[in-house]
Amino acid sequence: MQLLSFVIPCYRSAATIGAVTRQIRETVLADGRYDYEIVLVNDNPADDTWREILRLKQQDPHIFGICMSRNFGQASALMAGYRHVHGEIVVSLDDDGQTPPAEMFRLIDALDDDTDVVYASYPAKHHSAFRNFGSRVNDWMATWLMGKPKDLYMASYYAARRFIIDEMVRCDNPFPYVDGLAVRATSRFKNVPIDHHDRTEGQSGYTFGKLLGLWFNGFTAFSVKPLRIATVLGMVFSLVGFVFAVLVIVRKIILLDAIDAGWSSIVAIVLLLDGMLMMMLGLVGEYVGRMYMTMNKSPQYVIRATTAQAGQTEGGPQA
Repeated sequence: MQLLSFVIPCYRSAATIGAVTRQIRETVLADGRYDYEIVLVNDNPADDTWREILRLKQQDPHIFGICMSRNFGQASALMAGYRHVHGEIVVSLDDDGQTPPAEMFRLIDALDDDTDVVYASYPAKHHSAFRNFGSRVNDWMATWLMGKPKDLYMASYYAARRFIIDEMVRCDNPFPYVDGLAVRATSRFKNVPIDHHDRTEGQSGYTFGKLLGLWFNGFTAFSVKPLRIATVLGMVFSLVGFVFAVLVIVRKIILLDAIDAGWSSIVAIVLLLDGMLMMMLGLVGEYVGRMYMTMNKSPQYVIRATTAQAGQTEGGPQA
């Protein structure tokens, strides 16, 4: 009997994760074709989620819990979970019930000979306008920077073959970008429509800062296109400046025009150019800083404890 592995990053989900794991168990047992394991990664050790994971582990031995030492983010939590899976097929989903486990076999059964990863697509999404905006930006960025197929929607609910997950966990830098790792590993994707549910408890943990960090990961992890755009913009502005200087000289010397000081226009141009320069410098600094942190072996995540050794530290930094 094949083994299904479910990986769920948990953040402030003590009130919801029990219902999610129960639906997973009931759906797999009702189908009867697979055995299962559930890897729950607690990415916020300050709340009650870890205690709930320990309680769920006592009820279901198929559950394996991981507690991070601090909040490392969803991508790092996924990578921690992926390094502990054993199944031939790995399913990732959310902890809040919006990605219904009852529909998992729509994704799993779509993994045919021509497909390595199946993503859920949502005809009607129940996210906030802010979250939807962030998803659209992320989708555009993945298409432009990483070569993602334009008609592919990459959701947090997906099923992947084990060899794709094994390739993804080879990445050990402190800024993992899961969608980019999937695109780098294969070109065989598929979307399957899934009903998107309302959150049963609480609010989304995605803040503007977290979305900004996700975008920076996408920009810097898999492409140098932003640096090339900065170079092109620098050349364009230099050319415009040269042409403007030639026009001033021609008007003053040849046409004998009286040239006004134009302080407001000069200040506006200086501010525009300085702003562009600072933005480009910041972009270069972001690349350099991330390379430095990678070379300095900053951990992708650190595990405080697992349900196999509840209350004990497991080995220190993991990467």
